[in-house]
Amino acid sequence: MMPVDAQTDRPNTLSLPAPAKLNRLLRITGRRDDGYHDLQTLFQLLDLADTLHFTRRDDGQIKLSSALEGVAHDDNLVVKAAQRLQTISGTGNGVDIVLDKRLPLGGGLGGGSSDAATTLVGLDQLWGLGLGLDRLAEIGLELGADVPVFVRGDSAWAEGIGERLNPVRLDETAFVIVHPGVSVSTAAVFNDPGLTRHSLAISMRHALDGATPETVWRNDCESSVRALYPEVDRAIAWLSQYGPAMLTGTGACVFCPLDDALAEEALRNAPSEWQVFKARGCNRSPLHRTLKLDRGCT
Repeated sequence: MMPVDAQTDRPNTLSLPAPAKLNRLLRITGRRDDGYHDLQTLFQLLDLADTLHFTRRDDGQIKLSSALEGVAHDDNLVVKAAQRLQTISGTGNGVDIVLDKRLPLGGGLGGGSSDAATTLVGLDQLWGLGLGLDRLAEIGLELGADVPVFVRGDSAWAEGIGERLNPVRLDETAFVIVHPGVSVSTAAVFNDPGLTRHSLAISMRHALDGATPETVWRNDCESSVRALYPEVDRAIAWLSQYGPAMLTGTGACVFCPLDDALAEEALRNAPSEWQVFKARGCNRSPLHRTLKLDRGCT
């Protein structure tokens, strides 16, 4: 049984998933005055996830015991999310956090943003704050543009810098995802002179109805990443023998929707130096299903 605080009737511990996402398309429609880019993207959540374990503390301290290589404790988005939530709520609670990291760092799967979102949603429950998904999404946006989609918990059409979300329903197909073992610099990609920056904006309906991969379901960052990172180019070329492979986010992960038999074949045949995953799309986040959360958003 889960340990429960007898005074509050709340659990003392929680173990929760932080799911990955894919960008099924990514269109760059312009550059903003603040240096960011306006985007249109289609987020599909996956059943592939990190796991975070939270244990409530009464002394207000926030401690993450699992370090990530090259990331200082206080720079980790998990810690930043907990600290920000603690400051905004004024709670005297603290937390011990253990992160079981499965998603590759810098892979374009949203792992850091998802970890932050799970921290916000999980601590809202563990600390009994009752802020709700709307307020948590606002806090999440302070931490990163991708955090709100994980807080909201739906696969979604997104615009702006990725923060304006409309829930969508997509086929919950299987994917093979390849991480070719390189680290892609998002700054280098967005500073590439050859990057497509002015794709024609399209409607969500057009993106979802009658789109073809060649005209709409594309990633405007892909050509730049393939030119800058030959190993990503190699991964896309290899995965393309099984189906329509493409880059997610700014990389380095590439993915392909496949039926289960082809997915298993690809897993068997993948080069041993790559990380290769099989995952299934889901329209509702595993985090929200675990906590039985209503959408709580408009």
